Amino acid sequence: MICVSKFVLLVLIYVIHFVTCPARGTLPGTWELLVPNAGIASMHTAVTHYNTVVLLDRTNIGPSKILLPGHRCRNDPNEPILKKDCYAHSALLDLKTNAIRPLEILTDTWCSSGQFLPDGTLLQTGGDLEGFRKFRKFFPCNASELCDWVELQHVQLAEGRWYATNQILPDGRVIIVGGRAAHSVEFFPPGNGAVPLPFLGEVEDNQMDNLYPYVHLLPNGHLFIFANTKAVMYDYIKNVFVRDFPVLDGGPRNYPSAGSSVMLALTGDYSSASIVICGGAEYGAYLQHVTDSPAHTSCGRIEATGSDPVWEMEDMPFPRVMGDMVMLPTGDVMIINGAQTGTQGFGMASNPVLHPVLYRPEEPVGLRFMTLNPGTVPRMYHSTANLLPDGRILLAGSNPHVFYTFKGDFPTELRIEAFSPEYLSTDRANLRPVLVDLPEKVAYGEQFEAIVTVELPVVGIVEVNFASAPFATHSFSQGQRLVKAAVSSAIPDGAGKYKICCTAPPNGNVAPPGYYMVFAVNQGVPSVARWVQVTA
Repeated sequence: MICVSKFVLLVLIYVIHFVTCPARGTLPGTWELLVPNAGIASMHTAVTHYNTVVLLDRTNIGPSKILLPGHRCRNDPNEPILKKDCYAHSALLDLKTNAIRPLEILTDTWCSSGQFLPDGTLLQTGGDLEGFRKFRKFFPCNASELCDWVELQHVQLAEGRWYATNQILPDGRVIIVGGRAAHSVEFFPPGNGAVPLPFLGEVEDNQMDNLYPYVHLLPNGHLFIFANTKAVMYDYIKNVFVRDFPVLDGGPRNYPSAGSSVMLALTGDYSSASIVICGGAEYGAYLQHVTDSPAHTSCGRIEATGSDPVWEMEDMPFPRVMGDMVMLPTGDVMIINGAQTGTQGFGMASNPVLHPVLYRPEEPVGLRFMTLNPGTVPRMYHSTANLLPDGRILLAGSNPHVFYTFKGDFPTELRIEAFSPEYLSTDRANLRPVLVDLPEKVAYGEQFEAIVTVELPVVGIVEVNFASAPFATHSFSQGQRLVKAAVSSAIPDGAGKYKICCTAPPNGNVAPPGYYMVFAVNQGVPSVARWVQVTA
């Protein structure tokens, strides 16, 4: 028997506490408040190529905290909450000034889906009630202009879509996958109606853990579709399943038990693609309304394009449900938002996770996670996280209530924050490149030049990485991807600038057409991005 004095035990407890739970301010990353009151809690968030951010809630939520301009009101005798609704349920954030402008949305967007089209238009699909079969578009514009939502009048979804997932395809169409009681896919522009996808019905359980399926476009042109605990590789052209993947252990991973998912950066010859899925709720927490059921700590990683793919398992530092996984310009992944106990749903979670975690895919198992500086604002059900062109992460929303409620432990959250990863710290400012010249448009496989300046001499390769602008909602960023361009060594011109010879992504399987934030990354420090349109 080993005897340990009370003093030694106290010392051990002290050491363990401060190793595993360091004090605020000793961990990497910084927080800032951008908007103290956005007027709405953003359930859906997307960054446009005009450096504005679309914030979108649902319409049948009653009064928000921002009015429509010009005394406009939405009059709907069938609306169950407000027959005459003069409140905005969408808004536009100008990233230059942090100003908020209300937008007008007419049909209900509760738990809907979205994706940017090749021309930069935001396509928004489905929702509840009168929005169930709706297509909507937002045509972005300069912050000084007055663009707004447009409801498409002469076309509608073949099936109602509530809790569906959108993914842009190599040819510029958008595939819309699943939804509540919708075991099918369909396309925009509309084709021949809905196409059955039996897989979604096969994985549905009695708490519907097949909603908001994780959909990733693989570089071989097929789709990786994950729902509940299972995944398939789907050839949407032939409507056949190319491969079944092994079951991911650890319980359900999709809404309402949602963890989150990303496809890791595409690089090299772009033949390999790996998917990571982290967190989720215990099965039954949703059915039984258990708010203190521990969330999962486990993550699964699989090379979806490998010859014999298997899930490689590891654990996060914290259990997390409703987390958001955000691809950073470097290829690392930020895991942020969420709760340590409970599940998705109104009033269904507790114990918020305030610490972001950095996932570093190039490190070995056991060393991939780094705990970051905690925030102070709980971001739980109906919160979002998006990469910004300056490399920060935008945090918006959190409303675990049926209506806007500003009392209790987790009130409706109208504040918008930004988190700056460690690569934006002042001690790395002299490594941060500045993109001084880059084409506004590149074609697949095109050779082009990126011109950068850096305060310190460049050592090694400066990456040029293409980051999509996804549609973030319900712990999954629809259409998110990072593509690392093939580059040469940075060549100094003798006048303080460096020329980097780059090759654009080879095809739409690797990078679907559209606008991308293009970052120069020097020794793990990204520039402010420039928007580049990738075309066929």
